[in-house]
Amino acid sequence: MQGPPNLISPSLLSCDFARLAEEVARVERAGADWLHVDVMDGHFVPNLTIGPPVVEAIAKVATRPLDVHLMITEPLKYAAHFAKAGAHVLTFHVEVAGSASGAREVIRAFRGAGVAQVGVSLNPDTPVERVLDFLGEVDLVLVMSVFPGFGGQKFMPEVLAKVRALRDRGYTGHIEMDGGLNDKTLGACAEAGTNVFVAGSAIFGASDMPGTIRGFRECAARARAAAHA
Repeated sequence: MQGPPNLISPSLLSCDFARLAEEVARVERAGADWLHVDVMDGHFVPNLTIGPPVVEAIAKVATRPLDVHLMITEPLKYAAHFAKAGAHVLTFHVEVAGSASGAREVIRAFRGAGVAQVGVSLNPDTPVERVLDFLGEVDLVLVMSVFPGFGGQKFMPEVLAKVRALRDRGYTGHIEMDGGLNDKTLGACAEAGTNVFVAGSAIFGASDMPGTIRGFRECAARARAAAHA
């Protein structure tokens, strides 16, 4: 089975926010498939980032889908706000849902708000079993390869077992990896079954952004082909 396409989703958190529209245009020209937008509330993670007004501002200038990752304690409360702001993919953390029924409530709220694709995320220490009961109800599973809210962390290769477990169960939706991705770690993610790759400083800090994204894409394709050879 061919599976979902490989997608590069640069994290705008690493861009120059004083030149946000220019940075969006620059990374889109460089080959971004999606634009990853990190939303932190200072509660679920010890950082504050942006809210719906900034997402709306990004949506006005973006031509690529907005991949919005809610690292917040109350995704239900803000579902309609982020949907209206322009989120194409809206992802919540299973850790705040409390249970499978709680997760389903969030999923229904996101769909009811008009979100095109609904995702669920797991922290590195959250077992993959937490999402299995409602796996068929989400379009994307985001596997965190670092703990959210802290910068400068190294990729945690042990999380790749979750990706393999999801694919082994027949999950054909998007599997996204976020945290510590670069030219040294991306291939292992693709080999395991990841198809959406989030990278921030590795892309926005690159001297050759188009070449970096192209290299990521080629690396993912090679690893994926090798895994299915």
